[in-house]
Amino acid sequence: MTPAELAAVAANRSNEAIPPVSEIAPQALYDKCMAMARNLWWSWHPEVINLFRDIDPIRWRQLDHNPIALLKEFTPERLGMRAAEMVLYSRINYAYRRLKEYMNFKQTWAATHAGVLGGKPVAYFSAEFGIHESMPIYSGGLGVLSGDHIMSASGLGVPLIGIGLYYDQGYFRQQLDQNGYQHEEYLDTKADCLPMEPAHSPEGKPITIQIDTRSGRLLAKLWLLHVGRVKLYLLDCDVDGNSPEDRELTSRLYGGDERTRVRQELVLGVGGVRALRALGIHPGVYHLNEGHSAFGTLEVIRERMKFDGLTFHDALREVAQQTVFTTHTPVPAGHDRFHGSLVEEHLGPLRDELGISYEQLMGLGRVEPQNESEPFCMTVVGLKLSRRANAVSALHGHISRRMWAHLWPWRVEEEIPIGHITNGVHIPSWLAQQMMQLYDRHFPVNWMRRMGEPEVWQTIHSVDPGELWETHYALKNQLLAFVRRRLSRQLRRRGESDDIVDAARNALDPNVLTIGFGRRFATYKRASLIMSDVDRICRILADTERPVQLIFAGKAHPKDEPGKQLIQRVANLRHDPQFRGRIVFIEDYDINVCRHMIQGVDVWLNNPRRPLEASGTSGQKAVLNGALNLSILDGWWAEAYDGTNGFAIGHGTSHVSDEITDQRDAKSLLDVLENQVIPAFYERDVDGLPRQWIKMMMNSISSLAWRFSAHRMVMDYTRSCYVPAAGGLSCDMSMR
Repeated sequence: MTPAELAAVAANRSNEAIPPVSEIAPQALYDKCMAMARNLWWSWHPEVINLFRDIDPIRWRQLDHNPIALLKEFTPERLGMRAAEMVLYSRINYAYRRLKEYMNFKQTWAATHAGVLGGKPVAYFSAEFGIHESMPIYSGGLGVLSGDHIMSASGLGVPLIGIGLYYDQGYFRQQLDQNGYQHEEYLDTKADCLPMEPAHSPEGKPITIQIDTRSGRLLAKLWLLHVGRVKLYLLDCDVDGNSPEDRELTSRLYGGDERTRVRQELVLGVGGVRALRALGIHPGVYHLNEGHSAFGTLEVIRERMKFDGLTFHDALREVAQQTVFTTHTPVPAGHDRFHGSLVEEHLGPLRDELGISYEQLMGLGRVEPQNESEPFCMTVVGLKLSRRANAVSALHGHISRRMWAHLWPWRVEEEIPIGHITNGVHIPSWLAQQMMQLYDRHFPVNWMRRMGEPEVWQTIHSVDPGELWETHYALKNQLLAFVRRRLSRQLRRRGESDDIVDAARNALDPNVLTIGFGRRFATYKRASLIMSDVDRICRILADTERPVQLIFAGKAHPKDEPGKQLIQRVANLRHDPQFRGRIVFIEDYDINVCRHMIQGVDVWLNNPRRPLEASGTSGQKAVLNGALNLSILDGWWAEAYDGTNGFAIGHGTSHVSDEITDQRDAKSLLDVLENQVIPAFYERDVDGLPRQWIKMMMNSISSLAWRFSAHRMVMDYTRSCYVPAAGGLSCDMSMR
């Protein structure tokens, strides 16, 4: 909370005295720690993270920074002893009080700007939520975006409820063998070590959701997580009454075949809406984050027909008015499509209650309703059954209108009703503590409350260049220490020699220009583009006066063989004498690895094949911490780059031939690296400072941090989508 918020709370706070240390009961101390651990609010508050870490730094790291798992290894008495040793009592009380004040604070942004949502909250559906590495129910960008969305909704006080699935094996853990080939390992997550509790109805009964299909009944229980002020509900099919196959239905994220996928999406959409009803929650807005949850709109239509006596078409119009749909990818494979037999098997009973024919149902999921050979597309359903649809960047909006224009053949492309709200990132989660301390010293006292205001970020230009560079250098050293630990550990597991493991403990040099590349290894993201001209990149990396080093990380989908081969190619470069010591690959890319990379690299590299990157948010995270982007003019960077705040690959155009596009972009990447990036980084003044580089860092922070924050994103959604939808206002395409 900001000082202003704390002052407002303090004015209404009762006189609560903190008892002397000798009078604090160990159980009370333990209960306070566990209460904080059970609200993921702690995950974006460095002082609370440090508190948990100081209880046992070694176990904290070994347990993937999971405070509940850590506390379960302590008795109240042992925790009390540890708190006395480390003088933690006042820190625990202070952190606990801050949590209570945060939860009770009422004078939020949404209280002023979104009052109508108080009685008509937003139901936010997503197939994955990436909040923290200790809660592994995410795979990548979509999940992290969802997590940032609900954390910012919490900070702004937007009345929002999250709906997702609980994957007890999560997404896979990645390990590379000695040949650099990816292997997937799935680990069971213990629910009692996660900040979850069974959800209950208003009558206090555990909730079980039932969904009838043509082939039997599906059951799901409901978990509740607290993410600051936001409640996140997760459906879990591992319940008595389900078949062994169905008990495994929600075990893995993006696992299984097409039938598994449609059943997961049935549980998420239809089951999610029924869960809201069982909880006694009546949303004013349904926000479908991607098409995975689009079946839910049909369930809401069924409810309106049953309880309000509406016809199918009247109910459809009213539900569409309440529905917001966000599409996230221009890649055709990213849009789920199902054969008609699967749709009928799983939606048949619901279709009967809707009183529509099989052909009518299939028509809702087809671009051409009468085309019997066209499969059922979840994105098409989302677009047809919503009145507010948006892409996630300006360029993606243009691509989406072109991509789905056939749904509105009577409109010209510019009038296709798909707008855009550019993605942003949750600043408190991704900002390094050292950078936050620097900002706290120089920015206005309530800057975190005003993080969406450009004036606040202009203050970075008044920071002493040496102080900014020293802060960045400390973060870079922190990253390299992390890389060395991870690298030596993965080499030991592979059975490498002691000499190789010892060399890994000293890998990389903090004085060398360090470029990071971390993302999903899909082929269109072109992880190996920088290696296209082997001789040239070798000369660049090995330059004795101005060398460069590369850190790679990322996973390929288990069924994406080309992506796995790409990882193998990059990972095996370490065996090549020309690249040895200059390129490393870090296994098991997750939120923790990403956090270290974006906080410590000098340059964040992103080179997808334009225009296939809908938005991308990792580069936005890097901005907050002073790293400069070197990117294709795609997604968010197409509207962010101004010539002074980073580096651009290419000129924002693509050839009709992918091969020629790749050749052009590879040459441009190396040209920019040699002629712009490297000279700017290594040109130093008498004090040893890269003045031009630091100026670009300041330009990047001042021009981009406020524009690409999740707070700005959620405020855009609230003003343009949530409030109008809950208030029954017609869509005016204001998000365009």
